[in-house]
Amino acid sequence: MSQQIFLNDRLVPAEQAMVSVYDHGLLYGDGVFEGIRVYNKRVFLLAEHVERLYESARAIRLEIPMPQAQMAEAVEKTCAANSIVDGYVRLVVTRGAGALGLDIRKTANPQVIVIAATIKLYSEELYQQGLKIITASTIRNHPGALSPRIKSLNYLNNILAKIEGTDAGCEETLMLNHKGDIAECTGDNIFIVKRGILKTPPTDAGILEGITRNCVVQLAEKASIPVQEVTLQRHDVYTADECFLTGTAAEVIAVVEIDGRKIGAGVPGPITQDLRQRFQKFARGE
Repeated sequence: MSQQIFLNDRLVPAEQAMVSVYDHGLLYGDGVFEGIRVYNKRVFLLAEHVERLYESARAIRLEIPMPQAQMAEAVEKTCAANSIVDGYVRLVVTRGAGALGLDIRKTANPQVIVIAATIKLYSEELYQQGLKIITASTIRNHPGALSPRIKSLNYLNNILAKIEGTDAGCEETLMLNHKGDIAECTGDNIFIVKRGILKTPPTDAGILEGITRNCVVQLAEKASIPVQEVTLQRHDVYTADECFLTGTAAEVIAVVEIDGRKIGAGVPGPITQDLRQRFQKFARGE
């Protein structure tokens, strides 16, 4: 049976799921998206992801042509149609087709697309051994130009930084903001551990306020691990006892080296491993 894609108001076979070449999502990256995990047939934190999608859409004055409850139903329906047990959902809303040019008044029919499939961002070996990353010369977009809290279809900034990482043989890349402070990685938020305290950049550092990030913060607080949202610089990462990344696809993964410098003992640390286990249990409803 062909993979089923939810397109606008119905499920269609993947080979029939098409949008116009005049869609402004394609032409200008004008649209928003969410990536969502599925664990044990349960869509993880679906309400939070759908709410963020609608917030991103409102920020760019994009009217999503269905209420949030119907959008959540579309995600559940797509997962069921594709028999997803443990997987990944890509939820996309484009501006719709329009004339060539940037005027949103000349567009119509925003496209709602739900893709449910499987994903494996990192190998199990990397989860056990930890990642080696570099700092990119490409900085995060200036928040005064485009708010990082908008999860838009334009990820070229992140892609350029990702290219730097892959060219250096790294699976992920750290990005700085316009002030030279730590922002986030190309697809993940970053945490460090120093003297038992968990630290992560605040939202005003130019980061996407990750749903997995916020979940891990809550799990840490429940485990009586002190958490601080503070400005971080590369020095803080270089001298950290532990470092790890969080993201929908990445979940929780340790970083053991950055820019050729070993972090802590050079292996995933105890707090990182503990939070990864706590997250896995929480995500799977255990």
